[in-house]
Amino acid sequence: MESIKKLYKIGLGPSSSHTMGPRNAAKLFLEKNPGSARFEVTLYGSLAATGKGHLTDKAILDELAPAAATDILWEPDVFLPFHPNGMRFRAFDNEGHIVDEVTLYSVGGGDVVKDGETRAAAEPVYGMTTMTEILKWCDDTGHSFWEYVEQCEDSSVWDYLREVWQVMKAAVERGIEAEGVLPGGLGVARKATSYYVHSAGYNSSLKSRGLVYAYALAVSEENASGGKIVTAPTCGSCGVVPAVLYHLHTSKGFSEQRILRALATAGLFGNVVKHNASVSGAEVGCQGEVGVACAMAAAAASQLFGGTPRQIEYSAEMGLEHHLGLTCDPVCGLVQIPCIERNAYAAARALDANLYSAISDGRHSVSFDRIVEVMKQTGHDLPSLYKETAKGGLAVIK
Repeated sequence: MESIKKLYKIGLGPSSSHTMGPRNAAKLFLEKNPGSARFEVTLYGSLAATGKGHLTDKAILDELAPAAATDILWEPDVFLPFHPNGMRFRAFDNEGHIVDEVTLYSVGGGDVVKDGETRAAAEPVYGMTTMTEILKWCDDTGHSFWEYVEQCEDSSVWDYLREVWQVMKAAVERGIEAEGVLPGGLGVARKATSYYVHSAGYNSSLKSRGLVYAYALAVSEENASGGKIVTAPTCGSCGVVPAVLYHLHTSKGFSEQRILRALATAGLFGNVVKHNASVSGAEVGCQGEVGVACAMAAAAASQLFGGTPRQIEYSAEMGLEHHLGLTCDPVCGLVQIPCIERNAYAAARALDANLYSAISDGRHSVSFDRIVEVMKQTGHDLPSLYKETAKGGLAVIK
């Protein structure tokens, strides 16, 4: 299992799989073929079906077009066998001959895998890859999840998580101040400012919930505008973890150090899902994006409030369990409807999961690992039209 630095990626929205991944793929191809006369990029399956709404073509052209003329071809009905997010890059010389060709896949979270290669290209950082193993380690040693992260990662992880936290906070604060209509043609107005202002008029309980909504909307709207965010675990679900942590930081006074430890714990749970299943909406639906984000935020909140390792695991399990079967069906391929509202609801659910587990003794029937297995199987059983193709569910509502 690789470093949580690979889970928390800092970059531009609106999609980790459809924008960040293709941008990274284009960078890699250009580095290999710097003197080419022309490039041709063919997008397949989900990338082609919703690529324009996700700014996939813009991300690729931003990297390749300054170096050479670049053509983009769209094949939404052709799904390559390894993953729905396939891309074929070709480089040509001045005579029009192909000098290099490669097929790459954007597998979620900004990660790119070459055709024929396995996903785990990086050196493993964590010896244990299931939450059952890690939870037993916590029981045996008396340590918590963030201490396992600290044991496995190098010392730079805390500086990296500090940068992640700064980017998350900045996205919340930018989004709260921003107004207007989101790009893309749907006419979706930003709502974070309105929710933030209106929440002040409620009593303490409703105000708290309103602020959580506002913070999640703020980050998600920044993402939809192509702003700088952190994948947690993806761009489409980037508002959940920041909303919960920003709210607890500002309302409860939790220190930065404790927030960073909560980020480490959240990242560990997200990493387990990424390693054993998927966080790609095109592969397993939105349960792998917003569902996993909810689990991560629930675990972080539970730790901040003093939960035991078993209560933290229970909190995360509920966060994912109650998103099982969630489809990925963005209207017009834009990360706006229903994605933005889902972030707000998932942030609230994360806090509810924390409260539910805090009242319990942490014992429960279904483990986090079992939910990850079920989420993976459910995702594979979902018809492809419900997995980021804009051909099913809410995406076809007119």
